[in-house]
Amino acid sequence: MNSTDFEPVTAADREIIAAQLGRAPRALRSVAARCPSGHPSVVQTSPRLEDGTPFPTLYYLTCPTLTSLVGKLEAAGVMREMTERLTTDTDLAAAYQAAHESYLAQRDAIEPLGHQVTAGGMPGRVKCLHVHLAHTLACGPGVNPFGDETLALLRAEGWPSGECATR
Repeated sequence: MNSTDFEPVTAADREIIAAQLGRAPRALRSVAARCPSGHPSVVQTSPRLEDGTPFPTLYYLTCPTLTSLVGKLEAAGVMREMTERLTTDTDLAAAYQAAHESYLAQRDAIEPLGHQVTAGGMPGRVKCLHVHLAHTLACGPGVNPFGDETLALLRAEGWPSGECATR
């Protein structure tokens, strides 16, 4: 998927995203994914903030329901187990390396930052499930193995439900 496939940000989206984040969004480019209820859940950001500071997080999870659910997974130690698997599962490590390269290519197509830093610990560790889930929701399944796993864990817990599904 490329940035031209994403939806432009409307004034209503900008208001919802600001409410979701509790602050004005920074470096906002597009809505990359929506929750089943229709509100933005992932935004694509520019590779640099408005002041020129590099901002390597290309896909940013904004939905507070998802953010909370992912935080619970992180607190349960899921990232540690995922990182450990990278050392023993060569296919998984290769898929994660490919996710890193895809992320870099998508970001650099917008504006090269001149460094190989992506987000979420890629490619050597798993540091932020929020980033990986955002990557999967924006680009679809099969791009980021840990985003795919995070989404599967959330669906096993019943996401979407509640306000996220009815807002």
